[in-house]
Formats: sequence, structure tokens, C-alpha cells
Amino acid sequence: MRPTTAVTLAQLSEFDEVIDVRSPSEFALDHVPEAVNCPVLDDAERASVGTLYKQSSPFDAKKIGAALVSKNIARHIEDRFRDRAREWRPLVYCWRGGKRSGAMAHVLREIGWPAATLEGGYRAYRREVVRQLAELPARLRFEVICGATGSGKSRLLEALAARGAQVLDLEGIARHRGSVLGDLPDDPQPSQKMFDSRVWDRLRRLDPSRPVFVEAESRKIGQLQLPEVLLERMRASACVRLEVPVEARVRFLIEQYGHFLDEPAHLKAKLACLRNLYGSEVVGRWTAQVDAGEWRALVTDLLVHHYDPAYRRSTLRNYSGSADPPLLRLPELSARSFGEAADGLLANR
Repeated sequence: MRPTTAVTLAQLSEFDEVIDVRSPSEFALDHVPEAVNCPVLDDAERASVGTLYKQSSPFDAKKIGAALVSKNIARHIEDRFRDRAREWRPLVYCWRGGKRSGAMAHVLREIGWPAATLEGGYRAYRREVVRQLAELPARLRFEVICGATGSGKSRLLEALAARGAQVLDLEGIARHRGSVLGDLPDDPQPSQKMFDSRVWDRLRRLDPSRPVFVEAESRKIGQLQLPEVLLERMRASACVRLEVPVEARVRFLIEQYGHFLDEPAHLKAKLACLRNLYGSEVVGRWTAQVDAGEWRALVTDLLVHHYDPAYRRSTLRNYSGSADPPLLRLPELSARSFGEAADGLLANR
């Protein structure tokens, strides 16, 4: 490969490291998975140079910008890249594959590393991700794990993955458990674009000749939208349904959502969002159970009157394979039960 080549996304795996030289705020919004952020201009510097360029003097802006870029590139080489071997192959990108990535790649090549830039930069990358998200799902064969709230669908995916099965854990990627109470404490969801990037990265690594296990999902996981073609493909796929006794699900959910026990006001605020569906009397009963610390009664009540009916309606309406799927009956939600269920699923594949 010629060291000055601008490469495409299809060549991503040829490089030892991907370097995003955009500002930290650009990087936080979305980036190539596993890329490292080495900004040649931070957010404040980029804003200052841009303002000078537009409002005063492009020439002065270029002088100041060049000095800042040179200083920052030198710092990155000293702090991050100084120990890289001569054979190290970095790929550099910025917003459009222009001056910022070109400056970094030029210096790296002058040192002797065969650095390349991503053709079209992040903007081209984003277009390609969107395009591939509309194509990759059609190449894969999904098996959808269905089951009422608290059945341990995500735990079953974990057990399947531990046994070498192909798994697409959308809730893990979305950092959300997929319900009105599903946000994770101190773990915010990624941006929509970052979610898309991580889903794309997982899909592109899957083997089309083997099944892919995935949990039945709604159109949105928390605030994030599933890629449309992926959702359509999942909804047309074969299903397997978990069946677990209500008592076991209640114990499991109290364990999983234990952070709400320490934040009753937050829990009541979440429950208030259901007032339009169930009315003040029902939500008032749930609120009273929170105030009294009647957690088993509350969780059972929520399962019987909200989650289970809503899940049945949604799954039957949206997943064509859910009407009469094979059943996996788990007497309890233990590591042993999930392991046995995963072994049973894989034995028939």
C-alpha cells in the first residue's frame, strides 16, 4: 500500500490503529468504533480559529490554526505514539478527510510510518454506515428470543455468547433495558449516530452462515431508534419464547432494578408517565406501594397489569414467528438454568 493513499472504509481492518483528529465534542457524538481521539484542534481552539476565519482574516486564522495544529500533533506524538514500532500502520480521519487529517498523516509519514487518510473523512464514513445498515441485516439469519419482562432474555444471550454462539445484544449496545424503567444508573445512552455505528460494527463482523440470536425489541430502546431494515428483518424471523414463573421474575427484577429502592422519588416520576394509560387510581396504587416499600407487591402488580399484557400485544402484533414458537421453560433464573437453556438451543442448530 502506498503511504500517501486515501483509503475507503472497506480497508479499515488493514490498519493497526484508527486516529480521529476531530475535536472532542465531534468525537463524543460519533466516531469509528475503537478509534482513538487525538484532536489537532480542541473545541475551544476550533471555535476561536473558525470565528477569526469568518469574521476577520482567513490568513491570520490559518497562521494561528497552523501553530495550534503543529503544537497538538507534536504533543500526541510525544504522549501517545512515541513507542510505536516502525511497522505501525495508522489510519487518520477528520470531518471531510481534508486539512486536519492531512496534517497529522503528513507528519506521521515524514517520521516513517505508512499513515493513510480515510477518503471523505467522517462524513463519508457516516454515509457508508447508513448504507450498510440497510443491507447487512438481509444477509443474516436471526433467531429472536421472546419472553415477558423479567424472563432473563439478556442473560440467555450472555449464556449463548459464552458458548460461542453469535449474539446481537442491542440493549447492551444501547445501554438501556428497553422499558420505561430501563435506563441504567450513571450510564447514559450513546447518541443515535454512535448507536448506529456500534450496531453496524457488530453486524459487519457476523458470519451469515450461522444463526444470530437477538432479543425481541420495540422500535425504540430508550431514546434510540433501531435501524429500520434490521427491525423488519428481526420481525420476520423465527422466534423462541422463554417462560418463567412470575415469582422468579419478581425476584429477578427486584435484583436488577435495585437502584430504584434507593431513589423512590425517581421511581414515582417514572410511574407517573403511565398515568395517561392507566389513570390516576392505578398509578396512585403503585405510588402507595413505593411509599410503603412493598416491592414484591409493586413488581407483581406492574407485571400483571402493565408489562405482561403490553408485551403480549406488541410481540404478537409485530413478530410473525411469535404466535406459536418453540418454548423454553425455566423453573428459575439461575446461571445453571440459563446455561442449560443455551445448551438446548444450540444442540438443535
